[in-house]
Amino acid sequence: MEFLTQYNLTGLAIGVATFLIIGLFHPLVIKGEYHFGVRCWWVFLVMGIGAVAASVAVRDILWSTLLAVWGASSFWSIGELFEQRKRVEKGWFPKKNDK
Repeated sequence: MEFLTQYNLTGLAIGVATFLIIGLFHPLVIKGEYHFGVRCWWVFLVMGIGAVAASVAVRDILWSTLLAVWGASSFWSIGELFEQRKRVEKGWFPKKNDK
């Protein structure tokens, strides 16, 4: 942490980590909708609430910011789940064939 602060790299680290977090949520939404439909929306809600609560509780600016990004991405993913369902209905993504 001191290294990031000493060389003014905290912002860059936050930017890179934000990019990776958002990139992680994209396949989570696609796979979540594929395997569970929109029923898994509550998992993203719980993750979002937990991450935002942790963000408020953590004093370190780097970790607080990354937890807030995780929480915001979780909340955003709830809407994306429902949008993903529409994309599947349009045929843009494969639909799971339940037997």
